[in-house]
Amino acid sequence: MTEHVLVVGSGRDLPGRVRDALPGTQTSVICRLEFVAKLRRLAEHSRVIAVRHDAPDEEWIALAAAAHAQHPFTRIATFGERDQDRCAAIGEALGLSTHSRRTVTSVHDKNAMRAALRESGVDATASAVVADVEALRSFAFEHGFPCVVKPVCGAGSAGVAVVREESALAAAFARAGGDFDGLTTSGVLVERFHEGPQFSVEAFSECGEHQIVAVTRKYSDPATFVELGHVAPAALSAAQEERIHTYVTSVLDAVGVEFGATHTEIVLTPTGPRVIETHVRMGGDEIPSLALDATGVDLAECVVRQTVGEKVLPGIRAVLAEERPARCSAIWFAAAPVAGVLTDVSGVDDARNVDGVTDVQLLVRPGGAVNVLESSDSRVACARAVGDTAEQALDAAREAVSRLEFQVRVAAASTVTV
Repeated sequence: MTEHVLVVGSGRDLPGRVRDALPGTQTSVICRLEFVAKLRRLAEHSRVIAVRHDAPDEEWIALAAAAHAQHPFTRIATFGERDQDRCAAIGEALGLSTHSRRTVTSVHDKNAMRAALRESGVDATASAVVADVEALRSFAFEHGFPCVVKPVCGAGSAGVAVVREESALAAAFARAGGDFDGLTTSGVLVERFHEGPQFSVEAFSECGEHQIVAVTRKYSDPATFVELGHVAPAALSAAQEERIHTYVTSVLDAVGVEFGATHTEIVLTPTGPRVIETHVRMGGDEIPSLALDATGVDLAECVVRQTVGEKVLPGIRAVLAEERPARCSAIWFAAAPVAGVLTDVSGVDDARNVDGVTDVQLLVRPGGAVNVLESSDSRVACARAVGDTAEQALDAAREAVSRLEFQVRVAAASTVTV
């Protein structure tokens, strides 16, 4: 039987890889109007359905159903964060297997995630949706400082603030209640802040069974929580690693994950792991590439092959069981200390010549706007590196970033070099 996969969203290069993975596979796309320009190998899709981003689920379902009636879909997939809820709704309506609406809600809505984890006994972290600063103040007084204030739904650390004193509550509430990257205000969530090093855990699931692939140490800005760097594998004791594996598996069970790649962010507190958030997708910030360097597991390829019906968990476990030379992989980001227009970048070749560096990328080109560090989109460049130890890999990536020099025009008559 010829597979016909309905892809919800753009998916970058993954829809093309789906077709390549199983010769004869066809793909159709349903996505937001503004995502059409991001589609790759556009003419190779059987059809592309473009929908307004604010169209109701019923319209997305009706358009997908009309295409399904003419050329039935055998599978449905989505590869990014945006419109996973639409994918769940369409899959349910057309009888195509995908993440349930409950699972998608539990990972997109951070208040729903906290409720699911409390109800299952996995994580009792106190949290609440607050309607105003007074309600936020009441939570802080009841549960103590510091606390985390953030949008109920959001991405890229946008709108997140750690509040350590009462005087900062109003500003944090205003920040979390704004609009970010086209996402409408979803409400403000406050939760207890957990002290400790932060990690992301990349896992893969199949038929409700979970396999941890890599644990990555992450480094974040202490004020905004925007991620500045990552290294895989994290330097952990066997006992710490086992506790993290057990805990994250319980988190995935609690929110109902049945298949696919997941990216779970945690804090390792003195009393054990505590979740920050989880996602039913691969991690960003090149983390799948770091995991590939460190473990040999290609998460993107696993997503592609699972999409066309292959069983991939046995292969993942076989790769993880192989004897491999110790290798660590790191990424580090640069951010501009001022807002303005980037006029020039130098030092790129010098950065690429640092021993161990495998890649240097400019995330903003000259002529583009830059801002102070407010979200992941505020970062202007990154460098990846490998090493025998986590410290070697991190040092090389940081050294590469330090060799970059940015000129930023902050006003008509002045230029600042950073």
